[in-house]
Amino acid sequence: MFSDKLRKYRYYVLQGNRVEAGFDNAPDPRAIRMKYGKIGKEHADENIPHLHLDDKTSMVLTEEMMFSDFVEWLQNNRLQAVEERKDGES
Repeated sequence: MFSDKLRKYRYYVLQGNRVEAGFDNAPDPRAIRMKYGKIGKEHADENIPHLHLDDKTSMVLTEEMMFSDFVEWLQNNRLQAVEERKDGES
């Protein structure tokens, strides 16, 4: 989505209703607090790139992500999950 020269995005991986991973750059209060240590009027509407994990119970700040980056992330993490499953079966 584009709005006044600002690129907004949301890329999510769902397992049923559960959010396994979600990249977006919304002005999320938790992301603003992580970046600045507090939420103030000067940052209230600032878009902050971040990743939601564990059904949105944890979050990590990220760099801005393009769709091609998201596809690459999916491929890398899918391969990692397959490898971990194989190790668990050994």
